[in-house]
This record gives sequence, C-alpha cells and structure tokens, in this order.
Amino acid sequence: MPILYAVLLFVVAGAIEGPSASVTEAKVSRVSHGNLTIRRSDFPSDFLFGAGTSALQTEGSAEEYGKGLSVWDVYAKKYPGRIANSTLETAVDAYRRYKKDVKLLKELKVDAYRFSISWTRIVPSGSLSDGVNQKGIDHYNNLIDELINNGITPFVTLLHFDPPHMLEDKYGGPLSRKFVDDFRDYAEICFRTYGDRVKKWTTINEPLMVASFGYDSGLGPPGRCSHPPGACPGGNSSTEPYIVSHNLILAHAAAVKLYREKFQAKQGGEIGICLVGQYFEPYSESIEDKHAARRARDFYLGWFMDPLVYGSYPRTMRRILKQRLPDFTREEKDLVKGSFDFLGLNYYTTNYAKSLNVDPNAPPISFGLDLHADLRVDRGGVPIGPKADGSSFIYIYPTGLQRVLNYVKQRYGNQKIYITENGVTQAKVKGRPTLEALKDQHRIEFVLQHLYHINQAMKKGVDVRGYFYWSLFDSFEFVDGYTTRFGLYYVNYDDNLKRIPKLSVKWLPAFLQGKETLQH
Repeated sequence: MPILYAVLLFVVAGAIEGPSASVTEAKVSRVSHGNLTIRRSDFPSDFLFGAGTSALQTEGSAEEYGKGLSVWDVYAKKYPGRIANSTLETAVDAYRRYKKDVKLLKELKVDAYRFSISWTRIVPSGSLSDGVNQKGIDHYNNLIDELINNGITPFVTLLHFDPPHMLEDKYGGPLSRKFVDDFRDYAEICFRTYGDRVKKWTTINEPLMVASFGYDSGLGPPGRCSHPPGACPGGNSSTEPYIVSHNLILAHAAAVKLYREKFQAKQGGEIGICLVGQYFEPYSESIEDKHAARRARDFYLGWFMDPLVYGSYPRTMRRILKQRLPDFTREEKDLVKGSFDFLGLNYYTTNYAKSLNVDPNAPPISFGLDLHADLRVDRGGVPIGPKADGSSFIYIYPTGLQRVLNYVKQRYGNQKIYITENGVTQAKVKGRPTLEALKDQHRIEFVLQHLYHINQAMKKGVDVRGYFYWSLFDSFEFVDGYTTRFGLYYVNYDDNLKRIPKLSVKWLPAFLQGKETLQH
C-alpha cells in the first residue's frame, strides 16, 4: 500500500523534495545497527511480531475461481499509463501458492500474519442479495487453517483498498450510505465463517487513502476529482473525500457493532481499524508552523480518531470545512464513539508542515489544499532523514514513530495499539544481479531502529502490542506497480515468481529467537 503515500505528499499543497540522500550517504543523527541496544527480550513475551500483505497486492487470480472485479482491477485496465506494470491478474500468485508461502512464514519464526480477505472473492458483486462464492469462502478457510496448523496467528483485514467495482456502478460505492449495509453484510459472513479461529480483526485499511486518492486527486479508483480542472471525468475534490470518509467510518462502526453484538462474546476475539500513522513536525518554531503541523495531524489521523474516541470530527476540520464536513446524527455518534478494541497504525515516514497563507473567502478547491500547509521532506535543503532507495516518499525517521505513539496516547488516551505496517523500499534496478538485490542490510537497520523507538514509547507507558513488517513479499505497489520492492522475500518476476530470501530473512528468525544479530 505505501506507494500511495508518495502521491498524496505531492497532492497535498505541493511538497518540495530536498536533495537526494541515500540510506548509506545521508549524514543525519540516527541509531545505527552497530550501537543499537534492542532485543526480542525487551518486549513482552506475548508481543506479536509478524509480516503483512494484502489480497489485492499479492493474490493474483483476479478474475478466476468465482472472484468478482474490485475497483483496482478495473482501474488498472482503464488507466494503464498511470500504473507501472499494471496487471493484477497474476500479482505474485499468492492465491495458488498459499501453502508454500505459509511455510516461508513459519521459517521466519513470526508469531502472526496480517493479510486481507478480498470482498469480491466472498461476495462477487458486493451485495449479499446476489449470492456468495463458495470457492472464495473455502480458500480463506484453507489459508487460516494452514496458518494455525503452523503456529501462526491470523490477523485479518476485511477491506484493504479493494471494494467491489459493481457497487460503484450500482450506487457510487462509498459515496452512498448503501455501502454501509453491504459492508456490514460482507463482514458478517467473515465473522460467522472464520471467527472461531480468527481472533484479531481490522475492518478497513487506511480510509484516508481511499478518500484522498479516489475522490480528491483521482489518482486511484474510481478516479474522481475536480482539481485540477479536467483531470477527471467527474467528481468534486472539495466535498467527496469527506462524504466517502464519513461513510467508511460508519461502515467500520456498523461492522464493529455487529461483531460485538453477535460474535465477540462467543468467539473471544477483538476488532479494530488501521489508520495512517504519519507524523508531522513543524517546519520552524513559529506559532504558525506549529499550528500547521497540528492541522496536518488532524486531517490525517484526527479525521478518524476524533470520531472513534470523541464522537465528532476535530475542531480544526470543522472550522475550515464548515458545511462541507458531514455531521454525525446522535445515533451515529453513539455508533461510532468507542467502536474499536485496538488501533492499527501504519507508519513509514514523517514530514515537515509549513503554514500557508490562505484567503478565508476563497472558494474551496480540494482536500489537499484544505490543510493550509505545505508538507515538505526537507528543511533548508536538509532532508528530514535518509531517502530510502527506490522510494519517492520514505525519508527514514524512526523518531517519528515514537512521537506519533506518544501523540496518540496524549490526545486519545492509552489505547491498545498494533503497528500494522512499517517497511522500507529497494528499487528494482534493471540489470542488478539478484544476489546483489538480496543484500538488504538497510532493511535490517530500518526494522531495528523502529523497534527501538517503539520500545522507548512503551517505556513511557504507550500500550503497543505488536509489530508487522510490510511486507512479506515484493508485490504490486499501486502507482509504482512492481518497480519497487518492500519484501523480506525477493520475488523474481522473470522466473516463475520464485521467492528468494533476502539477508533480512536470515536475520529475523535469529532476532526473534534472541540470538545475536548479523554483523555488517
């Protein structure tokens, strides 16, 4: 998923990228592998270590075995020039290879596997009234059983960027309140079918990205926008992102209510949501830039956390957006407030926020401009952290993860948190020998640095329960297609999608078993 962040950074107020700084070249303050003092024993014995993927990005078999089309299946074909190597028909073929992939997970010694269920494999049209697909139901039964038989906890996401395309044609997808009912019906099938074995559920992954890419910039499905003029066939960038987000929050809350009322007591599981955990530092010590950083946090995280904790949107958003921001009815506030047992945070990077002077009487244009902030990756030409190889948006800043964890505790109380995504790229370079691409020492350092800062937050009382690396495999990364690599396992796209362990795969089991880490 994370490649979407890169586009959002440039959509929101035109970020300015500073001088390139590779992981090995940048001269910044950081905790290096050599002097890091973080071990598996620094975390509680029941702290979950895992790896993650999503159905859309890995499964393939996009139109096989009874599966219906998701919005990304259609978008990739409709706008092939917007996505590098755009086919989703094969991805990395995880649907067919799940048994072998579970063996790779077992060899990693991880405790848990975060994956998503494809809505259109279970309900091909999106609406339960049109019937279910037994082959899809059976597939996830088999995957879950395989995980449990190998001692791996399934950590399941119900919607990871791939809602049914037919719901777009039928009533506009999440632009309509009808989406809430269809999502709840789909969730009920999953709870009833898999809840005897699945004890960790998340409803929706990063609703911010669904709203902003699909309905503000139009750079993701369904490709709706009004800014810049003429860029999309339809849409309104100043209103639709907020309508979509509102309905996604209600869909999440409706599924949680259903789970709690019908399944939780008997099945003994818990349920949450995964949100963008990006942090924002003020560009300067000026009061204006401090306010800009606060606005950015509100528009990225508070947009969802404030309703979930307090039952209403952040004051900052209400002041700027006025009537463009939907209201929760009293019944909806009661539904939404407290509708999570834990919070999933996806963290990759931190940006600076610089205040922009905005005419308060100017007509609204887009979500991206509503922040009244210029989001930047550098200050005075100095990057906030080393630029990751192959990424246009990841500037490595592990301190930001500690700060966002502390911020959540301070602003929203001591919630139970899982780091549901955290990862770093490596470019897919034509002609680079495979053996060279397997040397991902930078990935080992990245994980250690972020674990160190998670542990520091935990020492300050933040209730973090687990960490999932993104991702298990190199896979489809949205606008970047298959041209960048997040995986622990290298996928050879030219040789039958063979999975090859990188250096990080050899290091991780040793770390999790309390053995010495690999040396440089």
